[in-house]
Amino acid sequence: MQSNPSTSSFLLYLLSEHPTVVGFRWSHAQSWGATWVFLFSSIAVYFAVSVVLHLLLLLFRHRTRPVPLGPIPALHSLAMSIISATILAGTLTSAAAEIRDTRWFWGRSKTPLQWLLCFPLGTRPSGRVFFWSYVFYLSRYLHVIRTFFTILRRRRLSLFQLFTNSIPMVMSFLWLEFSQSFQVLEIVFTTFTYSIVYGYRLWTELGLPTASFPLVANIQIILLGLNLICHCGVLFLQVWKGGCNGIGAWVFNSILNGAFLFMFLNSFVKMRWIRRKAMESSATNGKLE
Repeated sequence: MQSNPSTSSFLLYLLSEHPTVVGFRWSHAQSWGATWVFLFSSIAVYFAVSVVLHLLLLLFRHRTRPVPLGPIPALHSLAMSIISATILAGTLTSAAAEIRDTRWFWGRSKTPLQWLLCFPLGTRPSGRVFFWSYVFYLSRYLHVIRTFFTILRRRRLSLFQLFTNSIPMVMSFLWLEFSQSFQVLEIVFTTFTYSIVYGYRLWTELGLPTASFPLVANIQIILLGLNLICHCGVLFLQVWKGGCNGIGAWVFNSILNGAFLFMFLNSFVKMRWIRRKAMESSATNGKLE
């Protein structure tokens, strides 16, 4: 009698060898949410719901009374942490499988790192890594739910948050629509980051002590730094190594990343300035007493 496969082999099969993963193909007709109309309609609905929810709270609820949400934010953080970790594992194993199966025709012209940064011209959005890219794209719609928690709890509508949550939705759509290069590493970096960030948010939602430094902001800065280095690598391969697939989408992606970087650094500097002023004010009051 044939023995049952080990747990690790079964998980590896689910993540990178299952027929649904291997046979995936991005299609406007068959893939849910795979049209431009759906993308921009979803973003418009996201903005509209956020604004309406904020206005309703201003009209019908006292400004100092947050809406009790119970365990919902903690459950959302738990779900997003698990989803991010699953996408991370699936992307890594699928990328390794794709390299194993296709490396034979690369010759000496390409290394695994070059493939991760720069898909060959003519690459189609099908197969293992694009399946996990699609799952990542869908997870962006779950990620924006956190905006509603912010509005209900803090009674504050942040246009910065609305834009920064919308940008990844557009970028991940472009990855699939144009088989954009560099998306594998982008997904790896982002899901690794979100696994930690949402795990930390779950930790704090349960009432456990917070970090003594801005953990989430520091991790996001590291992610932006890695993205910048990899974007330089893509540009080098595009100019000196014969071109990368989906480079037009990559350029637009880079512009969106630049806009996100500007908004994030602007918000980060303001936050640090406010915190510094608060500490100085506290120290001054202490001396006066």
